[in-house]
Amino acid sequence: MKSVPYNASVGHTAGNGIETLTEEKWQAIILNNEAYNRKFFYAVKTTGIFCRPSCKSKMPNKENVLIFDNAQQAITEGFRPCKRCKPTGGPLPDHEWVTQITHYIEANYNKKLTLQSLADICHGSPYHLQRTFKRIKRVTPIEYIQKTRITKAVEYLADSEESITEIAGAVGMYNTSYFTTLFKKKTGLTPTEYRQLNRNKEMYTGDKNDNKK
Repeated sequence: MKSVPYNASVGHTAGNGIETLTEEKWQAIILNNEAYNRKFFYAVKTTGIFCRPSCKSKMPNKENVLIFDNAQQAITEGFRPCKRCKPTGGPLPDHEWVTQITHYIEANYNKKLTLQSLADICHGSPYHLQRTFKRIKRVTPIEYIQKTRITKAVEYLADSEESITEIAGAVGMYNTSYFTTLFKKKTGLTPTEYRQLNRNKEMYTGDKNDNKK
């Protein structure tokens, strides 16, 4: 999702169709007030999703909320319609919904992520999320989270001098023993073995280049 030019001080309009988040509108969101559905839409910067005021999805943090006059303005700013309240009038295609979820995972892999928390954030039930995600991505949401974390861990191991424990925490896995077990299951090597192998390859490549000089 592209960045939104919004003044962090709630209550200031920033152009591009973004309107003021007044206390009246905030109360409408808190109370899921259907009377405001035709008056404005709200988007949440951390999820990339926009909703009707009546949406009963998880309450966002006030500082992450943007207000739009209409759905098209929110879409133009890079937000996607909520699958639960259907702010554009029609259902969100499953492929687009799963794309929302994968984008969120890739941006928040270092945080605590569960099937329930993903369902809350992306406005669906855990059962429907599990079934739909696996049908489209061929893996479960948890498997996708694990894959993303291990991919990031590989980058840390290759490019940093941080300890295995520090890297485990950096990718959202604070149990180092479990991190090591999962890493070996996914790559065939422990984190320590992977780091050493990567360094040996770099040394070998460096020696070959030096010999050519």
